Amino acid sequence: MPSSRTILAEPQYIAMPRELLVEGVVAVVPQGSRLLVIRRSRHVVAPGMFCFPGGHLEAGESEQDAVIRELQEELAVTVCPKRRLWQSVTPWDVALAWWLCDPLATTPLPNPAEVESVKWLEREELTQLPDLLESNRHFLLAWQRGEFNLGD
Repeated sequence: MPSSRTILAEPQYIAMPRELLVEGVVAVVPQGSRLLVIRRSRHVVAPGMFCFPGGHLEAGESEQDAVIRELQEELAVTVCPKRRLWQSVTPWDVALAWWLCDPLATTPLPNPAEVESVKWLEREELTQLPDLLESNRHFLLAWQRGEFNLGD
């Protein structure tokens, strides 16, 4: 039976009906020219991988509320989501909304159940990380292509 999914050209995105997707959010938090990146703990999916913080939406939750909750759970910080930068669908059927957030007013405190460590990295440093989640590489490529910008 043929698949109902359509694979688009570089990077690979999968077009599926919204109701079949798991939805997630990603927080893009700048500090000057650096961005907040976490290394995932050994207790979660994709252990030891680097990525922007974020997670799945809970039932009835808005994207903005999910960004706020996820950063509170993962890093004990309060963020203010400013605007959606980009959206993508991963090859494992997660629809991601990438949200630009205001810079942090406090220092992140990693929750060891979810986050091993926190780093502030330049875009070029991020692209050099061998353990960067693939969806984050797609985000960086879209940024490089000018599909969005981090400025107001």
